[in-house]
Amino acid sequence: MDTPVATPNRHGADGTAGQVRVLYVDEDCDDITAVKETLTDSADEFTVTVCETATDALSALEDASYDCVVSEYRLPARNGIELLGAVRDRSFDLPFLLFTDDGDESVASEAISAGVTDYVTKTPLSEQTELLRQRITAAVARSREESDILDRMTDAFFAVDENWEFTYANERGRRIIERAMKGDGATTDLLGRNIWEVIPSIEGTEFSKRYREAMSNQEPTSFEAYFEPLQTWFEVSVYPSSTGISVYFRDITERQKHEEKLRGRERTLREIYAVISRKDMDFEAKVERLLEIGQHVLGTETAALSRIDGDRYVFEIVTDRTGTTEAGDTVPLEATNCERAVIEEQTLVLADIAEDRPDLAERAGYTEMGISCYLGTPVIVDGSVFGTFCFYGTDPRDSFSEWEVTLVELMGNWVSYEQERERREQELTRERNRLEDFASVVSHDLRNPLSVAFGRLTLVEEEYDGNPEHIESLHRSLERMDELIDDVLALARGGHKVIDANETSLDDIITAAWDTVESSDATLERIETDAEITGDQTRLQQLFENLFRNSVEHSDDPVTVRVGTLSGGRGFYVADDGPGIPEDEREQVFERGYTTSDDGTGFGLAIVSEIVDAHGGRITVAESDGGGVRFDVTGVQVDRL
Repeated sequence: MDTPVATPNRHGADGTAGQVRVLYVDEDCDDITAVKETLTDSADEFTVTVCETATDALSALEDASYDCVVSEYRLPARNGIELLGAVRDRSFDLPFLLFTDDGDESVASEAISAGVTDYVTKTPLSEQTELLRQRITAAVARSREESDILDRMTDAFFAVDENWEFTYANERGRRIIERAMKGDGATTDLLGRNIWEVIPSIEGTEFSKRYREAMSNQEPTSFEAYFEPLQTWFEVSVYPSSTGISVYFRDITERQKHEEKLRGRERTLREIYAVISRKDMDFEAKVERLLEIGQHVLGTETAALSRIDGDRYVFEIVTDRTGTTEAGDTVPLEATNCERAVIEEQTLVLADIAEDRPDLAERAGYTEMGISCYLGTPVIVDGSVFGTFCFYGTDPRDSFSEWEVTLVELMGNWVSYEQERERREQELTRERNRLEDFASVVSHDLRNPLSVAFGRLTLVEEEYDGNPEHIESLHRSLERMDELIDDVLALARGGHKVIDANETSLDDIITAAWDTVESSDATLERIETDAEITGDQTRLQQLFENLFRNSVEHSDDPVTVRVGTLSGGRGFYVADDGPGIPEDEREQVFERGYTTSDDGTGFGLAIVSEIVDAHGGRITVAESDGGGVRFDVTGVQVDRL
């Protein structure tokens, strides 16, 4: 017999590339000679190992690896089909050819069922050996191509039979299994070994649970799980069959880390939003919490919101784990890295100050305070640099990530916005206070002489015997002045935001407002107004008064005014069947001083708009169903009873 020579194939041999290792099983000397001559004399590199019995052949497969098995059907003790079954128990894809004249169609059918690769008859032998060579070459080529495909797969792959014994593993799968074996064996002798014995650490894990379920239920499954011994996340797909399971798996640890990083970033953004949206925290408390969030993400010891005061750097709000810096501390601006961020009005990123900016390493911040890394962004308020929002530490870093820089800029931009908003609110409050003071003074200074004028006019009227139209004209002028004074006061005070809103009866407010409207010809209709409205009762009543007067005073004919609530508690509406407002004028009606009436002040609807704004609502104007005007007020809570 020939001495076995190993050839390179996926079963772990280490021979010369290009050789085809054939294990030929037959006891007929003439047939053996013919097969060997045909194969060894061909241009292809064949090596042939001959065994006369199935038992010898199985032993040869234990000792070496082969590219193909060729067997006679008729063998001592065990026939070729029985040998095929034994080979398939060891390897599901090793090419196996039957070369025989024995048997009938039932033998061929049984061979196919057992997984035979090909079936070649021996007669006439001189011709069929060449056909056998061609079939062997084709079968080995297909097998090697399939093996190459499996080994090139990005997924690792292995297969086990119904006894949980390995029948195949591609190169990537073998490497991972070898890591899991912890050096207890080599994957070159993996085939035929039990998976639970080879990798005992897999027992009790999600992997063993899912493998057994797939084998038992005969249903494919996919899952992701962490394998603690390798500290690795795997994405696994399991496909069962009647003869075992095939398992495809890939290392997704980096993907899991990336996804966890994204989830962490999402949590950070949600936490930031939760802070800046809180109404029970003042600006300083919010900034302090943002600094703490930034410290946690960046891992720096100190975080601060600073203010630039001339050539001084003032710590406004500080969180310092070292305890060396407190709010109110000041240092020379030229000693800090923040000076560069202030001058350049750009975010300054220094992972390692000594390496990134050697010139800044000469400053006291580095030489005395030991600051080795810095990330800060300028806080711009009304176009000027207010200070910086910054983080720094005593240990240099490899880098600050783009996400970390963006996070600091995001929080710094919010601080800038809040500072600007606070300034605008303070200025607006001062303006409103000045306006209210002015309106109060003017009101007081005008009402006194106006009251005197009314009194004197009454005296004059008693003794005057001239044209009564003169007296009536004076009355109208004085009354108009009185209305203007009231409207100026309402405008001055109406824009204050409603803070202490209360629930009150909508019907009661409508009734009180309608009672102030002087018109016996107007009709009021209520539609589902049995409700509670939330707001400032006095100002809401004034709102309805002005809308009612607008409907009554702009109609020469008797007018019907309808008040109703909007669906879903969104607000209410006031509509009439009067002359309406032209579409091209509807955007102007809320402007101060705009009026189409000779007797109007032009402030009535402007006051309505101010009151709606103060309640955080919105008012719109459109044509009513009756052809008049309809005002819809939304954003004011109305709950029907």
